[in-house]
Amino acid sequence: MNLLMIIFGLIAILAVVGTVQAFKERNALSVVFNLGAAVVFGGFTIATIVFQGFPPTLH
Repeated sequence: MNLLMIIFGLIAILAVVGTVQAFKERNALSVVFNLGAAVVFGGFTIATIVFQGFPPTLH
């Protein structure tokens, strides 16, 4: 779960970067999908850290 959490965290960070670029290009559909991806993957990452800790416990 630890590696998956890191990968999802990186995806959330890249989605935020994509959102900023989409705002610069004034691309509304890209903004919507990037914000959605950032919320979903970022929320999963934060929830995993809160409920399992970092580093995650085994039991």
